[in-house]
Formats: sequence, structure tokens, C-alpha cells
Amino acid sequence: MLKKFFTAVGEYMILLGKSLQKPQKMKVFWKLFMREINDLGVNSFGLVIFTSIFVGAVVAIQMFNNFDASSFPIPPSFVGYATKAVLVLEFAPTIISLILAGKVGSYIASSIGTMRVSEQIDALDIMGVNSPNFLIFPKIIACMLFNPLLIAISIVFGIGGGYIAGILTGNWTENDYIVGIQMYMPNLFIYYAFSKTIVFAFIIATVPSYFGYNVKGGSLEVGRASTQAVVWTMVFIIISELILTQLILS
Repeated sequence: MLKKFFTAVGEYMILLGKSLQKPQKMKVFWKLFMREINDLGVNSFGLVIFTSIFVGAVVAIQMFNNFDASSFPIPPSFVGYATKAVLVLEFAPTIISLILAGKVGSYIASSIGTMRVSEQIDALDIMGVNSPNFLIFPKIIACMLFNPLLIAISIVFGIGGGYIAGILTGNWTENDYIVGIQMYMPNLFIYYAFSKTIVFAFIIATVPSYFGYNVKGGSLEVGRASTQAVVWTMVFIIISELILTQLILS
């Protein structure tokens, strides 16, 4: 089992080495890059916004309930600040990245895996095309550039969800919530959130690509590879979050 794991790590590193090279034709690369921006990023807007609004509302309500149950008087404005802090530090970069790992990761693994079993990748190799660079590099760049935008949107709509929750429940006033979200937050928190996002984006683009690129068999194996890709992507995201938290916030 351990030998199989280290073999897979070696194959992953070799695939990365082939992928992270200068594209053979920049015109083709930019065309592929724009397509990946649409497939991996733009198509995730709806899911990110929907999830962020409702989770932001839930976080704000939970914060209010915790503060209300506290034996110490806590100003209602801290509901806004706590909601913002939770969204920036954990929810937006981590939970949204895990959601994208399921949506985007399965798409990447299945699309590349289908090309493998249908021998399209073999045809690219025969024509002298660097297939890992051609297929994977645009996905890496697209995810690393666009995912931070998705996370920023998630933070904004999550805070908006908390604002809406206050209006609907009446537990805190609009002014209190706005004062809370305007409270000072260390710049380190923002740096931490987007540093994590970039690392997670790299994992989301490369791990599913590895599983899809190395599919052997038919369509059934493509489905299994997609499932494995999502699972291992989530595992690596959680492990990397632990490491980054220790490095940046310690």
C-alpha cells in the first residue's frame, strides 16, 4: 500500500513537470485558457453565490444565539464582525474550495479520463504534442486566477446573507450589522484566506487531472477515477489547510 502511494506521488510529480512548461503555441493556449475559465469558473458562480448567502445567514444567526446566551454582555454589532471573520478565515476559502473540489474536480477527471479511454491523448502524443501541458496547464492557470475571485464573491454574498438574516429575524439592526462588518480586521486574515485559496486551486486543478490522465480501462474506470479524484482532492485540501494555518497564523 505504501509503495503504491509513493509510486502515485512520483507519477504525479512527473506529470506536473510535463504540465508546467511553456506552451508550444500561445494562441492555442489562450483559447484553451478562456474555455477553462468558463467551464471551471464562470459555471460555478451560481453554486457559490447560492451556498454563500444561506451559509452567511446561518453563521450570523448562530453568532447571535451564542452571544445572546453568553453571561457577558456583547454588543449586537459583533454579530457582523464575527460573521465576517468566520467567512474570511474558514468558510469562504475552505468550504467553497471543498465544494469546488466536488464540482470542478469531477469534471476535470472525467473529461481527461474520457479523452484517455477514447485514445485522444494517445493521438496528441503521436502528433508530438505535449499532452499534459496541452490539457492540464490551462486548467491550472484558470483555477489559480479565477478561484480567488470566486472566494471574494463568496465573502461578499456571505456577509450579505447575514445582513438579510438580520432583516428577516429582527434579532439585530441593520446599523449594528454594518458597524460590525466595518470593524478592523488584521490584514493577515485576508492574506491567509487568499494564500489558502491559491494553494487549494492548484490542488483542485492538478489532483483530478492526475487521476483522469492515468485512467486505464473503459467508461466504468472513468467514473471510479472521478470519485477517487474528488476524495483525494478533499483530503489534500484539508491537509494543506492544516499546514498553511500552522505556517501563517502561528
